[in-house]
Amino acid sequence: QVQLVESGGGLVQAGGSLRLSCAATGIIFSISRMGWYRQAPGKQRELVATITRGGSTNYGDSVKGRFTISSDNTKNTVSLQMNSLKAEDTAVYYCNVYFRWSDYWGQGTQVTVSS
Repeated sequence: QVQLVESGGGLVQAGGSLRLSCAATGIIFSISRMGWYRQAPGKQRELVATITRGGSTNYGDSVKGRFTISSDNTKNTVSLQMNSLKAEDTAVYYCNVYFRWSDYWGQGTQVTVSS
């Protein structure tokens, strides 16, 4: 019943910007945390950014100062504003939602940064 719908991925030049969005649909109660993770070819999935229900944020070291996460708890949505993009940011980005002791994942959206 739970689905995460992602949008905003695409191709962008180095130094450019991109905004990802994710909406959680279905019967969902008291989401504790929402966020974004990414996985590049040959690498493990890594943290990009998370935000709790209370507004506390956490960022991966490689994106601090460049990416900004935000959420709307009333609509169960989360967004990721990505600025000053680098070729190293190229990866599949996954939306994540945690609630009632369970993790849910989106299908992933491709972000490609050309140099």
